[in-house]
Amino acid sequence: MSATTLVNPLEVSPRYKWLVLTNTTIGVLLATLDSSIMLIAMPDIFRGVKLDPLASGNSFYLLWMILGFLIISSVLVVSLGRLGDMFGRVKMYNLGFVVYTASSLVLTLDPLTGQPGAMWLIIGRLLQGVGAAFLVANAAAILTDAFPANQRGLALGINNIAGISGSFIGLILGGVLGAINWRFVFLVSVPFGLLGTVWSYIHLKELGERHAAKIDWAGNVTFGVGLVLVMIGITYGIEPANGHSMGWTSFPVITELGLGAALLVAFLYLESKATDPMFRLPLFKIKAFTFGTLATFLSGVGRGGLMFILIIWLQGIWLPLHGYSFARTPLWAGILMLPLTVGFLIAGPLSGYLSDQFGARYLATGGMLGAAFSFVLLMTLPVNFSYWGFAAILLLSGISMGAFASPNRAAVMNSLPARDRGAGGGMNATFQSSAQVLSIGVFFTLMIVGLSTALSVTLTQGLIAHGIPTSVAHRIGNLPPVSILFAAFLGYNPIKSLVGTKALSHLTATNRSDLVGHSYFPHLISAPFHSGLTSAFIFGVVVLLIAAGASWSRGAKYVHEDNRIEILAADD
Repeated sequence: MSATTLVNPLEVSPRYKWLVLTNTTIGVLLATLDSSIMLIAMPDIFRGVKLDPLASGNSFYLLWMILGFLIISSVLVVSLGRLGDMFGRVKMYNLGFVVYTASSLVLTLDPLTGQPGAMWLIIGRLLQGVGAAFLVANAAAILTDAFPANQRGLALGINNIAGISGSFIGLILGGVLGAINWRFVFLVSVPFGLLGTVWSYIHLKELGERHAAKIDWAGNVTFGVGLVLVMIGITYGIEPANGHSMGWTSFPVITELGLGAALLVAFLYLESKATDPMFRLPLFKIKAFTFGTLATFLSGVGRGGLMFILIIWLQGIWLPLHGYSFARTPLWAGILMLPLTVGFLIAGPLSGYLSDQFGARYLATGGMLGAAFSFVLLMTLPVNFSYWGFAAILLLSGISMGAFASPNRAAVMNSLPARDRGAGGGMNATFQSSAQVLSIGVFFTLMIVGLSTALSVTLTQGLIAHGIPTSVAHRIGNLPPVSILFAAFLGYNPIKSLVGTKALSHLTATNRSDLVGHSYFPHLISAPFHSGLTSAFIFGVVVLLIAAGASWSRGAKYVHEDNRIEILAADD
């Protein structure tokens, strides 16, 4: 097996690395922006395709528009990183820009309405996830090829923070553009995608090594199908099934999770025997890579569902209590979460620069401890909190997560041999993406368990006291809590949506005004919501503390021999 370097890194302009950083940062920013841009814009999108997301059976479209992108990108990122090692990282990255831009245009041009229109969007989102996976899988490796090891912390820090902050920028951008025209939510990516495509094809060069190898079809199939089944099982586990508030005990979910887990075990066995495996298991012999990747996964599990919980908290309770209509709450929820993004932007580049000098161990470990402490502080807040205290905690959380993310990613990439940067970076990205889906499932489950204990009785009694017929009140009270969470999440007035215009029309003006006003639903849900919130944050604290332990266990600063040679060559 021969290895070739198409362009000698020492022969390119000193400015080239900054060109690479700018282009890959745009690519990663676009990829992560679209992971969240639909969250706030969802009501406008469903109205645009003329589909009621709260109608029976339509939660399928809701979940897959949100999670389909994350699932497909999680599944493909390892394979596409490995293909980058084999056929050229820049070539795979450029192809990602093409797929991403074309799929964004396909989403914009959706000609259908109703369920067919929603299915068009789901398919387009899956294709967008493919393009995003190409970009994310190879961006870190291209940066690592372009920057010497003693500058990678800063470069990867800027790139990583741009990616993470993209998920928060997407919240606000989706809310603003969706209010103008729902198609703009997808159209906004097209000109930037075209710019990135042309720019990358003209200027990016192959600096990394290529290694001819056979495609590991058995590994790709077992890994892809197994991970898809596990993530589908998690997605439907939070949906009601067979009269239960969640579907974790339903036969389809158990089958999906069980078969998916079995295929992933088979994948590990096949990889241990493969000549050219997709998943480079020997990389786990590198201590810095193993514990860095473990910390990546645990941090993703601990904080991945945080954004959803905070959005529901703001949209369902805090904003209505402060006079905002439910229709306005999605956009304002994104705006009020800006301190989290600011914290990332402050800490990311700075911590990346410091990690170049001192290593990742102290910064990354301290970041996880700070994130866990911010969760503890969030637990102490009343449901109707003072915003500036809440904002300060979000800022601390963002700074802590930024302090972890940049040094950790740089340490992982510096620990890899040059030939395996694509595969190793893809493995790390897969753990990060799949952790987010798992975290959403866990956080939602804990929230729903907390709501289930008290919400049904509280809701039924409150509706009867306001004149709703007993049969209607019991029907609504017996609805799964996820239906009520989705209503608040989508910017609908939950009581108005669930009770219906007909039942409300028979009430006195006073009772009707009370039920659909700003304060009734928030007061109704506050106590059971706080119970679920506490459970979710306790889970987050425990996982983040374990992540801190994993980060500490990486040991002292470690740079692979390939990277040390590159530093010496650059110095000469």
